[in-house]
Amino acid sequence: MPKTLALILAIAIIVLLVAIFMISFVINRKMKKPEGCNDIEINDNNCGSCHNMDCSLKRKMELEAIKKELDEEEKK
Repeated sequence: MPKTLALILAIAIIVLLVAIFMISFVINRKMKKPEGCNDIEINDNNCGSCHNMDCSLKRKMELEAIKKELDEEEKK
């Protein structure tokens, strides 16, 4: 296989993968949430067993807990 053909094929595959990602991202953004998911309450009981440290909701809850502790310590 000539190098130019392999290069063109590699570029075409990369472009195809990027296009698939962008299309799926747009479709995902336009999808409606399933019924019953809009009113899910996020609290420590729901997220307590989760070990995903990349979760922005978990980080936000942990920061709020730390701020609450600091405020309580300042009041003492």
